[in-house]
Amino acid sequence: MKRLLLFIAILALSYGFFQSKNFLSIAAGVAIFLFGMKSLEEGFRFFVGGLLDKFLKNITNNLYKSILFGTVITTIMQSSGLAAVIAISFISAGLISVAQGIGIILGGNIGTTTGAWLIAGLGLKISIATYALPMLVFGMLFIFQESKRLKGIGYALAGLGFSFLGIAYMKEGFDAFKATIDLTQYSADGFMGLILFAAIGAGMTIVMQSSHASLVLILTALSASQITYENAIALTIGANIGTTITAILGSLGAGYEGKKLATAHFLINSLTGLLLICFVPQFITFIDYTAPFFAIPAHDYTLKLALYHTYFNLICVLLFAPAVHGLVSLLNHLFQPKITAEGAIDDVLYISDVALDFPDTAEATLLKETKHLYNNVYDIIAQGISVTKEDIGSGMEAEDILKRRDQALHVNMDDYYERRIKEIYGKIINFAIVAQGKFSDISDHQFIPIKNATIGIIEAFKAAKHMQKNMLRYLESDNEYIKSEYNHIRKNLIKHLRTMQMIFNTTEEDVAVLLLSKLQLDAQNYDIAANKSLDNLIRTNKITYTMATSLMNDTSYAYTIASELSKVAHILFMHSSTHVENSSEALILNETEVSDLTHTTSQRSTS
Repeated sequence: MKRLLLFIAILALSYGFFQSKNFLSIAAGVAIFLFGMKSLEEGFRFFVGGLLDKFLKNITNNLYKSILFGTVITTIMQSSGLAAVIAISFISAGLISVAQGIGIILGGNIGTTTGAWLIAGLGLKISIATYALPMLVFGMLFIFQESKRLKGIGYALAGLGFSFLGIAYMKEGFDAFKATIDLTQYSADGFMGLILFAAIGAGMTIVMQSSHASLVLILTALSASQITYENAIALTIGANIGTTITAILGSLGAGYEGKKLATAHFLINSLTGLLLICFVPQFITFIDYTAPFFAIPAHDYTLKLALYHTYFNLICVLLFAPAVHGLVSLLNHLFQPKITAEGAIDDVLYISDVALDFPDTAEATLLKETKHLYNNVYDIIAQGISVTKEDIGSGMEAEDILKRRDQALHVNMDDYYERRIKEIYGKIINFAIVAQGKFSDISDHQFIPIKNATIGIIEAFKAAKHMQKNMLRYLESDNEYIKSEYNHIRKNLIKHLRTMQMIFNTTEEDVAVLLLSKLQLDAQNYDIAANKSLDNLIRTNKITYTMATSLMNDTSYAYTIASELSKVAHILFMHSSTHVENSSEALILNETEVSDLTHTTSQRSTS
């Protein structure tokens, strides 16, 4: 279907180009302008690097700061669509809330008004193409530099240059139309005319996926007297409604939170448009009355249209800013995540296409999904040692848990792997590899460690799976000595898993650092203590050689679980705590320090 529509569009445009050079000039102007917008967006992505996460957290911690951020970013980039993409990406990654995202959208609407003023005030009144050419030259010069920041500046300059050039071509095309055809003969009056041109404006924006490009086209047509002032206002209302398609398309690959924001964007712009289209005659009178206060001449309809566009978006903010929390409640009611059935295959919760728009969102998404995988593996490791995650999370002593769970708990670990681990693990690794390729300059310290943590989680699961067979057998054995040894393994793993949960749950950085060091020491000490106990049992013939072999293997598996999970906790903690100071990180024991401490402890216990 898409290919058929593309083929029809190519044929229609080709016929139009053949019939009119002026139409070709206008279409080329639109294409060049859109290319400029894309280049400007690309420059923004290069320039911000990985700083957007910290900046957004500071600037969007309340609604009015979010509106300010949306206004500033759209004013700089002249793209409300980019503001929507940023908001959806960061909401999907859990870095900002839906309410903050709505604030960015409202601010983006205000930010688009600056472009209208610049085009109406300067772009259509001076030879803007003369400024475009130097920008293109310097832009291309910077693009070919090695520095990421210089590339960003280059793309931004080239984007502005192409945008100015596109405006010049559109203006030239509409001016030339005067000699051959008067498009105002197709104007429509009355309320039905407003509805018709609003629909045209929405459709035009949906096709170009840029309200800014639509507004430029409307302003250039109005300046050449090819459309009436009233019809231009209707087209502007339609463009404001049509621009929501960018957010809707951006949310297709997003989760529930991203879809909530796209719906909010559509409701805000559509409801404002439907409300104000009923009062266009009154607004025209109001603009005529207020225009002199802004030094706008009576017959300068392009500046009056810019003023109307400003009023439209200010009313939009005034109507919906006080109702943001009510709107969020409505969206939470409309979009509720499906409850996964007990036997259903678990899938990723956070990974989506939009998370790859920025390195910060990719890292945050990868981190959250890895923790999701860990929670599933934590659950099955607990069951593998015949306890539950609720037991570990309780305040009971490990010995009391063992008394309560003195019977073997049979669970199919292969089936659990297929249902709750395999799909998530595969998608995490695939996402990490794609992110590494896309953001190769920062992948070493952002994505590779998290990917290694994911692999460590799976290694811990494999060790638990290997250990389970003997665990089930000897927990039901009549030999109290071998049963006691396996209970000793269980007790230490219960403590280890409990410490892991405390690290993930604590908000105190110093507490987490101490717990991480404890985790590493406990893993190493446990390995030494278990080997000593095993030697004693073998010498005194309290267990058989078969039992001894099983116990040796399972002691090794238990140590693998403990050591792998210790590494996982360290990696995930360091990435979760973005503000961890070097001094705090230095307090976590490294492998050499752990080895020295455990060796000293071993010597003392021997003496």
